[in-house]
Amino acid sequence: MEGAPVCEMEAVKLDGDLEAPIQRTRINTILEADVAALAGRHVLVGGWVKTGREQGKGSFAFLELNDGSCGGNLQVVVDASVYPLAKLTPTGTSVMVEGELKPPPEGVKQRIELKVKRAVEVGPVDSGYPLPKTRLTLENLREISHLRSRTNTISAVARIRDELAYATHTFFHQQGFRYIHTPIITTSDCEGAGEMFQVSTLFSQSERIEQDLKENPKPTEMEIEAARMVVKEKGEIVAQLKATKAAKEEISASVSELNKAKEALARLEERFKLKPGIPTKPGGGFAFESDFFKKPAFLTVSGQLQVETYACALGNVYTFGPTFRAENSHTSRHLAEFWMVEPEIAFANLQDDMNCAENYVKFLCKWLLDNCKEDMEFMAKQYDKTAIERLKLVSSTPFERISYTKAVEILMGVKDKKFENKVEWGIDLASEHERYLTEVIFKKPVIVYNYPKGIKAFYMRLNDDQKTVAAMDVLVPKVGELIGGSQREERLDLLKQRITEAGLPLEPYEWYLDLRRYGTVKHSGFGLGFERMILFATGLDNIRDVIPFPRYPGRADL
Repeated sequence: MEGAPVCEMEAVKLDGDLEAPIQRTRINTILEADVAALAGRHVLVGGWVKTGREQGKGSFAFLELNDGSCGGNLQVVVDASVYPLAKLTPTGTSVMVEGELKPPPEGVKQRIELKVKRAVEVGPVDSGYPLPKTRLTLENLREISHLRSRTNTISAVARIRDELAYATHTFFHQQGFRYIHTPIITTSDCEGAGEMFQVSTLFSQSERIEQDLKENPKPTEMEIEAARMVVKEKGEIVAQLKATKAAKEEISASVSELNKAKEALARLEERFKLKPGIPTKPGGGFAFESDFFKKPAFLTVSGQLQVETYACALGNVYTFGPTFRAENSHTSRHLAEFWMVEPEIAFANLQDDMNCAENYVKFLCKWLLDNCKEDMEFMAKQYDKTAIERLKLVSSTPFERISYTKAVEILMGVKDKKFENKVEWGIDLASEHERYLTEVIFKKPVIVYNYPKGIKAFYMRLNDDQKTVAAMDVLVPKVGELIGGSQREERLDLLKQRITEAGLPLEPYEWYLDLRRYGTVKHSGFGLGFERMILFATGLDNIRDVIPFPRYPGRADL
């Protein structure tokens, strides 16, 4: 068993009275190790008390200690002579204790326990601790987002999320992709839907100006005119000195005085222009030339367009980061801030795109089966009995691939179910349609491709039929659409046409069009909604429970 890694710098003596480094042993390394090898070991552990109870008429106490490294708790035995038990047993108390690992008495469920010799640190908990021993609903936990990570469910989700993030980087690194950090602030609307958060300093700037003008009124026209006269006088002095061929030092001093007068005038004139309120254009609308970026800017809805620039230079790349959408939706499937994994593949068509997407999803599922057994078993027991079987199915089964037209034909032929959303060619398939295909018709993941161009984004490659685009969606049981992707439109004239048809101006996308002007290349990519992947894996129903700090209409806590 290994404790915390020893830093090589520990041997270096430092000036001052610094504490020695804390050599804490993580609880997961204790619970996963061989019991025989641990018996008699002296360790230092730290964690939060899940439950505590005094025994033996108050002579000792049992603490169930958890440090977040795993879902399991370490049983800790503390004698009253070591520390006042009443201060240790309340749920939520943090403790750092050292002692000896011992096998527990026969007949108990614990494999090993810690007999405490010394309490090193104790963080007491107030009586109003909002996480009782009894189970709270996930909805109630959203009201205390700063503490909910201490619960079994949210901590398990956090570990699963971490493993999926690590697996994502591992997969793409193994496949030769480069990780690109795309901007969060953008001037391009990737989706063309217009549901974007605006980034602006106009409001705060306006408030500062109003406050400033109250405290320091702007100069009068007379003050401006007086400053102009000073500049004129200083200028005449410089001209006179030059005309009389005065000493160089004298001329330089006068020029310096003239420049100071000009700077003072410029400040007064600039301040004279200040007006309270948000600057607007004469014809209406905000004057964004007065804004921080001198043009409208937004929080990104996707890093795809930007990452394409690197795909057209480095080949295979991906971005993985937060994205934002100002969609006033309160459903269990929508967030205002969410994370996307977006690979882009140069010299690749739609088939290559589908192959990469399928392999990636299978890799994620297999990774959880191999590296998250305890947490996945907890989710299966508490929330979705089919969670582990679903991961096994997806990781080992070839995905079905059908055209959008074929999918619509299948759904229109369904007689044993009445859909809430009517099925006809041209609609954007709803979640109920997607789940029916995966859960009832094929009983496995399905990739639907060649969608109508009218329901897809402008950058997707137009097919020869002029009606569909080379787009694909990966549909999985439980959540429906998990991935959306396409072959990108590499033909300059058709891309211009698609942007115009979408009702978007060409100017903000000139840089994107340059990728087609200068060495255009056939390329493809897709986006995986990271939170949807976690929903699929865990079996939870609400997307707000699989992101650490959910943002949605009316809520932006912390």
